[in-house]
This record gives sequence, structure tokens and C-alpha cells, in this order.
Amino acid sequence: MFIKLFSASVLGLECEPIEIEVDIAGSWPGFQIIGLPDAAIQEAKERIRTVWKNTGLKFPNNHRVVINLAPADVRKEGAAYDLPMAVGMYLAQNKKNFNDLEKCLFVGELALDGSLRHTNGILPIAIFAAKQGFNKIFVPLENAHEAALINQVEVIPVKDFSKLIEHINLRQNINPMKKPDIKNLFKNITYDSDMEMVKGQEYAKRALEIAASGGHNVLLNGPPGSGKTLLARTLPSILPKMTVDEAIEITKIYSISGCLPNNKPLVTERPFRSPHHSASGVSLVGGGKFPKPGEISMAHRGVLFLDEFPEFPRMVLENLRQPLEDGIITISRAQGTVTFPARFTLVASQNPCPCGFLSDPEKRCVCSQAQILNYQKKISGPLLDRIDLHVEVPRINFEKLNNSETGEKSKIIRKRVEKARLIQNKRFEKSNIVTNSEMKNREIKKFCSLDDSSIDLLKNAVQKMQLSARSYFRILKISRTIADLDEEKEIKVQHIAEALQYRPKVD
Repeated sequence: MFIKLFSASVLGLECEPIEIEVDIAGSWPGFQIIGLPDAAIQEAKERIRTVWKNTGLKFPNNHRVVINLAPADVRKEGAAYDLPMAVGMYLAQNKKNFNDLEKCLFVGELALDGSLRHTNGILPIAIFAAKQGFNKIFVPLENAHEAALINQVEVIPVKDFSKLIEHINLRQNINPMKKPDIKNLFKNITYDSDMEMVKGQEYAKRALEIAASGGHNVLLNGPPGSGKTLLARTLPSILPKMTVDEAIEITKIYSISGCLPNNKPLVTERPFRSPHHSASGVSLVGGGKFPKPGEISMAHRGVLFLDEFPEFPRMVLENLRQPLEDGIITISRAQGTVTFPARFTLVASQNPCPCGFLSDPEKRCVCSQAQILNYQKKISGPLLDRIDLHVEVPRINFEKLNNSETGEKSKIIRKRVEKARLIQNKRFEKSNIVTNSEMKNREIKKFCSLDDSSIDLLKNAVQKMQLSARSYFRILKISRTIADLDEEKEIKVQHIAEALQYRPKVD
């Protein structure tokens, strides 16, 4: 008997339909899977045989079983096709018809005892199923809460294959997964670090507030122990709370990467990613034979923290140029091209020299001039030019460290940031832009008009600080954000002046 079921293949963040065609005929014995399957799919033959034995089913050893994964010219990978292949074989072997088979989508990996394992990429598949008009999606029980985030499709949680057989035979129905109240998932969000923990460093805190308001990139420069890492870790606590659409978009990335916790179906906190400086270029930007998201995509709409910035290999850092400008990363392979979102806030930290004490007024630097120059040249000029805010983080004196008074809390700063973001939302409501940092030349010309005194100040700064065209436009974006924090419609001289303070000094 011939049976056709439906599944899906995840390519980047999107999905393609996959038809699972199963034919069991009374010719010579055999079991074959065709349609460009990878090794994991080929191994499904042994998993399905063992599941049949352990669930008390009679495997069709005297028949020829052919399973085709269509379209045949698209490579398939992973064990997510185990469930539709097994269901198709059961229906074809027993000559059974399943109600509304054309409106059902199956996905899941089988264990040898018949239970279903956690499978990556379920959320984008559930979104795809809803868009394509499928009424039901059968998924592993561990993934059911994740798929249930999508209201337009009914999610059937499958604990093991034997329970699904009972459901098919109408002997024991599997109840659909209850849809969660997504708004409740955003309650009681806590942060590991708070701005009130940071002693002193008011200048750096102000820079981070501007960065959070406009989505600007930051470079923290200072001696060891001055608080650069703590400052970076507090940034997510002052970022605006995520919208539902942002949370779904980020959760899709985590679902595909296999980083979504089993007990947390939705990512409700801004991502904070901090890869080690030994990370490879592929781990940072994504890739592989079948491309997967990298750290910059995992940090989408959140923070990417690169500690010890100059210790990263130069070629690895150069990969950040295009994502910092465009907010996306495009990966090209022989199998095709995929694009992942990468709209993150970069926070990098570095010491001023190899020993770290070049800018420290209390401890003498022991590095030679050649060592300092070689250390500083590890980061290219074009990459530094793409960082909006260059912030000096000096040593904290004893009086401030010993002061029992706490600083301003993150939730107070976050309120100001959210007000500035609300102004930007209204400004860009007719475009795909979210923050000031995403503005292109057209938007800058429209929303960053200057009066004569501001133009004069900026003209002098460009000449004396030897600013590039990119730096010029970035100063306008920062000034626009500072004006938004002051709730000013027009950019004024003081906004330009403050923005100029965050550019690197010219020797």
C-alpha cells in the first residue's frame, strides 16, 4: 500500500515542505530510504526496526519497503523524520486510513524503546505548519510547549510511538497541548546583575544608557579590575523588555541551535552572549555544512560581549564588519545560501596595553612602545570605526569602593530607555527600523537636521579629530539618541558635544 505524509525541513530560519512517501509491496524483501538522506536518516532503518520489536509490532520482513523523501533534489539531515517514516510504514503495512492525513504534519526523533526525543527546530516548523494551512502537528512531548506558542495550529504531544498507534486506532485519544498565555511568560523576569552594583563609573553608565536607548555599539577601555565586565553584564538589565514578536524571533534561533531549555518554551529575556576569545569564525558568525546560527545570531536583539577584545584572532573579528552594518549575516555554501538575523548590541572590552596599566595613574606600565603598538594594532581601524561609543573605564578609588550607598537601579534607568525607544518607535513606525543605530543615510537626513551652531561644532570636530564619513554619520545617530533621552525634537549643540566625547582621541 502507498501512503504519503508531510514533514518539514529547516533551512536557516525558514522551512520547506517534505513529503514522506511510503510504499510497501509484496516483492523481494528490503528496506530502502531515498531522496538524498544523510547518515542520520539512513540509520533510521535500524531505529524503526528496533521500535517495531520493542512495541510488539510485526515488521514487514517479507516485503519491500521504500521510503522517498521528496523533493528528491533537496538534501535532508537529522533524525526528525523518524516519526513520519514510522507512522507511514504502520499505515501502509496495516492498510489504514488516517483522518485528515493531508492536514497533519509529523516531526520527531525515535528512541529505541519507542519514546520520542527532544528535537531541534520545532518552533519554526510549527510556524511553517500554521502558514501552510496544516490543522495539526504531531511533535515529541518535550517540544509540545514550544510548538503550542503558535495559536493557529493544534499541537498533539506524542510521548511514545505506542501511544500514537493507540491514537491512530481510536483506542486512546491524545489530547492536544493547551495553549499558554504568552503574556504570563514575561512576568517575574530577573537579572543576575544590576546597575546599582556598579560603584562609581558614572561616565560609563551614561554611555551604556545611550547604547541601550539607541542600540549603539560600545568599546570599554581600561585597566584590569576597573569593572568593565560587570558593566557589560548589567546592560541587559536596562534594555527594554522584549515584545512578543521579538521573543518568538529569538526563540526560533535558539530552537534551531538546540539551546532552548526544556522547561522554558519562550526566551523572554534579552540574550547575553559572551564567547571566549578562542572562538572560531564559524562559531561566531555561524556556518557548517548545513548552516546553523552563530553567536552573533544568538545575540540577536540582545548583547554580544567580547571580553579581551584584542585577544580574538584578527580574521575572526573581521567577520563582524558586515553584521555590524547590516544587522544580518549571509552564509553561502554549495547547498545554498541562508541568512540569519544579527541585530545585536556589541559590547567589547580591552586593556590599553598587554600589561593593562598604560592608562592607570597609580600603577606604572611595563610594556615597551613596540608592544603597545602591536597590541593596539590587533583591532583594525575599519572595525573600530564601526563602534559608536568609545568609553574609558578608570580605576575606582577606595572611597567609592567602600561607600555603602548604592547607585541608581537598573529599573529606573530602564524607564528612561523605554521612553527613548517609544519615541523611536513612533519615528520609524512606517519602516522596518527599530532603533536610531539602524538608520541609513535617508533617515539620517530626515530625522537628524542641525542648526547652524551645531553644524559649526561638528565641522570643527571632523577636521580636528580626523573623522571618517562613517564616524560623522555615527555621531549624528548618537546625537539623535541623546536628544531622545532628553525628549527633544531637535538635535542641539549639547547633544553633539556629548556624542563627540565618545569618539576615540587622536594622538
